Amino acid sequence: MLQNKNAVIYGAGGSLGGAMAKAFATAGATVFLTGLNLSSVQKIADEILASGGKAHADQVDAMDEAAVNNHINQVIQQAGTVDISFNLIDLQVVQNMSLVDIAVADFVRPAAIAMQSYFITATAAARVMMKQGSGVILSLTATPGGIGYPFTGGFAPACGAIESLSRNLAGELGINGIRVVNIRSAGSPDSKVFADAIAARPDEIKIVLNKMKDDTMLKKLPLMADIANTAIFLASGLAGAITGVTVDVTCGTTAGLNYRTKDGGL
Repeated sequence: MLQNKNAVIYGAGGSLGGAMAKAFATAGATVFLTGLNLSSVQKIADEILASGGKAHADQVDAMDEAAVNNHINQVIQQAGTVDISFNLIDLQVVQNMSLVDIAVADFVRPAAIAMQSYFITATAAARVMMKQGSGVILSLTATPGGIGYPFTGGFAPACGAIESLSRNLAGELGINGIRVVNIRSAGSPDSKVFADAIAARPDEIKIVLNKMKDDTMLKKLPLMADIANTAIFLASGLAGAITGVTVDVTCGTTAGLNYRTKDGGL
């Protein structure tokens, strides 16, 4: 579905970023992986290359405008086009505490990182894509972007800001043949953040995950593969008429909390 496409992925050294990179490569794209830690990004690239895919790894700070622009210019020189841009960097979120107790710095940090990084990476890609007359810019948020979700700290407003930026970019860039789409996920239990939490506090995290599942209509949480499959579809020509929206992959959570229904029906 992504044959002959060039995809730049920011934050590719994380578990979700790495999963997206591998999925894009499997779908035929040449992936240009970036992150703060070159060794973790190179590890993902090596795994893609070993499986027959096409990948390149570079150390790039997605908060650094000059670094992002330099890298994207290198991609153009090497590959000729940038067809897909996907920002998946860590927002350094502090959660599981009341808004009246959270520190100002911890509340503001996720939105500040999101806005600076997403603006830098998306507009860098957009300038290239405008010359091409085509391209897809993807972003990722989570359930708090769609509903009130207690104890999510600064993550919720960060999600709202990302979704707003995605819509506005789509409105400006559509005339140039560029699509901009956000994906809204619930927590993926197979991601590293949950795996680490389960290893450290298995009984506590099991309760948390079960509550999160109960909140969904499908009584399950989306896996990283579900997010990757959605991203591949949205980046492909099959989604050529989709732009300016958030595609919900939360198993129904943001359409309404469903914890009152039980297994087997009402």
